[in-house]
Amino acid sequence: MRFAYRFSGLLGTVYRRGNLSFTRDGNSLISPVGNRISLFDLKNNKCETLPLATRLNIVCVGLSPDGSLAILVDEEGAALLVSLIGKCVIHQFYFHKPVHSVSFSPDGKKFVVTKDNLAYLYHAPGKKREFNAFVLDKTYYGPYDETTCIDWTDDSKCFAVGSKDMSTWVFGAERWANLIYYSLGGHKDIIVACFFEENSLDLYTISQDAALCVWQCDTELDGLKPMPPKDAAKEKKAAEDDEELLEEPKGEEIHGKVDPSEQETRNKVKYSRVAKYFFNKEGDFNNLTAAAYHKKTHLLVTGFASGIFHLHELPDFNLIHSLSISDQRIASISINCTGDWIAFGCSGLGQLLVWEWQSESYVLKQQGHFNSMVSLAYSPDGQYIVTGGEDGKVKVWNTSSSFCFVTFTEHNSGVTAVTFTCTGYVVLSASLDGTVRAFDLHRYRNFRTFTSPRPSQFSSLAVDSSGEIVAAGSQDSFEIFIWSMQSGRLLDVLAGHEGPISSLSFNPMKCVLASASWDKTVKLWDMLDSWRTKETFLINSDVLVVAFRPDGKELAVAALNGQITFWDHENAVQTGSIEGRHDLQMGRKELDKITAKQSAKGKSFTTLCYSADGQSILAGGLSKFVCIYNVKEQILMKKFEISCNHSLDAMEEYLDRRKMTEFGSMALIDEGGGGDEGVAIPLPGVKRGDMSYRHFKPEIRVTCVRFCPTGRSWAATTTEGLLLYSLDSGVIFDPFELDVDVTPSNIRKTLSQKKFTLAIVMAFKLNEKKLIQEVIEAVPSSEVDVVCSSLPDLYVEKLLEFLASAFETSCHLEFYLIWAHKLLMLHGQKLKTKSVKLLPVIQFLQKSIQRHFEDVSKLCEWNIYNIKYALAISQQRGMKRPAEETPGDEEELDSDSDYLMQEAHKDNLSS
Repeated sequence: MRFAYRFSGLLGTVYRRGNLSFTRDGNSLISPVGNRISLFDLKNNKCETLPLATRLNIVCVGLSPDGSLAILVDEEGAALLVSLIGKCVIHQFYFHKPVHSVSFSPDGKKFVVTKDNLAYLYHAPGKKREFNAFVLDKTYYGPYDETTCIDWTDDSKCFAVGSKDMSTWVFGAERWANLIYYSLGGHKDIIVACFFEENSLDLYTISQDAALCVWQCDTELDGLKPMPPKDAAKEKKAAEDDEELLEEPKGEEIHGKVDPSEQETRNKVKYSRVAKYFFNKEGDFNNLTAAAYHKKTHLLVTGFASGIFHLHELPDFNLIHSLSISDQRIASISINCTGDWIAFGCSGLGQLLVWEWQSESYVLKQQGHFNSMVSLAYSPDGQYIVTGGEDGKVKVWNTSSSFCFVTFTEHNSGVTAVTFTCTGYVVLSASLDGTVRAFDLHRYRNFRTFTSPRPSQFSSLAVDSSGEIVAAGSQDSFEIFIWSMQSGRLLDVLAGHEGPISSLSFNPMKCVLASASWDKTVKLWDMLDSWRTKETFLINSDVLVVAFRPDGKELAVAALNGQITFWDHENAVQTGSIEGRHDLQMGRKELDKITAKQSAKGKSFTTLCYSADGQSILAGGLSKFVCIYNVKEQILMKKFEISCNHSLDAMEEYLDRRKMTEFGSMALIDEGGGGDEGVAIPLPGVKRGDMSYRHFKPEIRVTCVRFCPTGRSWAATTTEGLLLYSLDSGVIFDPFELDVDVTPSNIRKTLSQKKFTLAIVMAFKLNEKKLIQEVIEAVPSSEVDVVCSSLPDLYVEKLLEFLASAFETSCHLEFYLIWAHKLLMLHGQKLKTKSVKLLPVIQFLQKSIQRHFEDVSKLCEWNIYNIKYALAISQQRGMKRPAEETPGDEEELDSDSDYLMQEAHKDNLSS
């Protein structure tokens, strides 16, 4: 079992805060999600989260014009320079203060950063060979309050900066004789956005009170005059003064608050306001929160705090469209390069929308769980993941595209447990509203609702291997309810526990149910023998979770004392235990008055899951770590840190002295009620915190972990979202029984001699994926049967595993299907003896084939429709009388039918 699992994706969260950005081609969208960024490929309908993270939540993203670089800035001003091509961090920089916005110039040579009331102009990295990637060029002074937005002219000569002091400042990126700075007023509220007109110095400014000012400049971009060079002697003296300073050079400073004399104002650039428009014509008060402008099409998009957005055509201010996407504040808007797609981000709901305004249709509409996710389950083939959250929603995600394709909202309270049936087409969910619901993934509907005779809050859920028996545990009546999936009737109520039911698990091989409770017992119930208790295991502490091994021969139990115990349930014997309390490594919360080490003594694992082969167990709890243990050796194999985001609580291991005052922790002082009430301390066991506090930080925790049935990945529901970790062995050299004679040249030489079986064995010994693919694809299809029959048993498993991974990317579907069919037919009896070990590989193969089957079947159905349409057109032409037909109609119909037939033929050939 390899443990080279790496972060591969973030599901369940699509947008948190910050600005959205389209890539250069306009086909992909970059969205900040907490301290990570996700890349949504809108053409291929896929999502990818980059394997890098900042220390705190990202507040602004600056994208270079060529789309190769991005600057990510977090809440405290720490920046990462990221390569979007290599998907790695190139440079780190600290701005020392919170940054409001970052914007690259259109030529890509410079970028502007605004923080406080200043604007800093830097040389863009990669354009000059310098030791430091962030070289300060100029510092611009002017606004009296914090800056809010930036926009550049098309030729990168000037840029405009909006401010909270209701003014907009135009600065020259270079030294211009007739434009050093210019201040524009005319607004009565905070400036939200400012935009230059295409190839012009004309400017639009938009304020928070939904007012738009149109400013016309009397000078064209070509009319900017360069500043005459300074005296050489003064420059030399200034350079000598700079060498004497020990501080870092701060660049040139441009002050915008010095009153120019009358002599200097002659022949200067001047602005005049030519129009002022208001968005709220009805008089209702609705704050404008975000805006975007597409210069080529003159399209202005504005978003409001009520969730409404408007599309206007400038400069005439003609309303094109108005629509409401939600009742929450629109935090960010972006338009792609062609002006067809508009992206909206709502931070309150965690919602991301991409809207095509011309056809008035959604290109992308994704929303995560409003509150934290509680549980997850993989489908039997590993293709889908279902999640349940405290918001009462059940969402189903596609693991290959990372998109949610269906959301069920029938529950009225938080969902506590979800699971798939054995077929993979039915999802079951238990909720605190007293119902267990079954959802059909064919018709996307709730077709069964299971209820108890008296209202109960269900905290756990399990379904047997046949999918016919549904069991749910109650946390208030201490009972287990059993229903029939086929009829929906309540079969029995199992009583015997004296505390809330915390977990249920069915034996995969037998119809035996294991139930864990806070009464320090684990009970086994025989479903076929009058629902009687088969065995009772006494545990030293409250039991939190129970799980069966995939072969059903072992039972793992996690208790409140931090121990994981393993039981042979057939003989009622404990076979081992793991002391996991020290491995949790709990962080220190802001309001804690004890150390992290002392706090970890009271923590335990709240979720367990066996790996697909049953050799390892995955455990998580109220910590930022997920642990993998070897069951046989009972030792810790690896720890995964699921997050490095310090915007979450319980991340610090030690107390930060910067947050300490003479009166105690700064968090305690800020969150106090004040007056006579004193400091508000949360009750023990309260995890959510009080949302009425001015500062609320959600606590990092892992609520559920599950291994994929294929064994190639595992998932965890956390405070940040649904995290996926998968095996990435493409860059790892892992030879198998390597000899001196096994080299790529010898393998190719053996292949040229048509010794195909020997070449395949040698390729697997070297274990180079590309070389294995080259050897297998060189085997003629007529020789596959002979090669498979002569292949040693040891390499049959490896070849099956390779075929399963090759199906993911290869276009030779029929060729690889022949290989898989021959291997399974010739070695099926021998593989049965290793069914448990080979189960992940077979499921991985099934998942790959099923995905291709769905894609090809859709394509074939479309081609059949095209062929039928072409035949109908030709028949309609044949039924016409010669007198009614015209030569033009005949040629047009012939061209239509021929084109459709050719396209359908091409699609069938490609499939």
